Amino acid sequence: MPNITFHSPIMKKDKTIYAVAGNTATLLALARAHEIPIPFDCGDGICGSCLIEVTLLADKPLMGMALTEKEKARLKELQKITAAELEQAEVNDIPPRFRMACQFVPRDEDVLVSFTGTPGGSA
Repeated sequence: MPNITFHSPIMKKDKTIYAVAGNTATLLALARAHEIPIPFDCGDGICGSCLIEVTLLADKPLMGMALTEKEKARLKELQKITAAELEQAEVNDIPPRFRMACQFVPRDEDVLVSFTGTPGGSA
């Protein structure tokens, strides 16, 4: 049951939401439900417009979350994931710093989600 804090220069102030345990909604779906303006075009892991940076806010081990094949491919294309980070994610279940909001499902950990506005992104 994490607290997710959203931070962006396109927002007037940070906003924290509480994600209900067992909810399998993506971070993008949660943001939209709480009127948080994460830009996105496709919402399907293809375009990369919903790129986010995730920072753990608690002193506990990171919880792994499998990256979808679409997310891996797009993060590589955007040069937002290194070969070493990809190996850490696949072998050791250590999530990378950059994710795509439409593919990321929050786990039981408090995180800071940072994003920027992109021209052409929808909210």
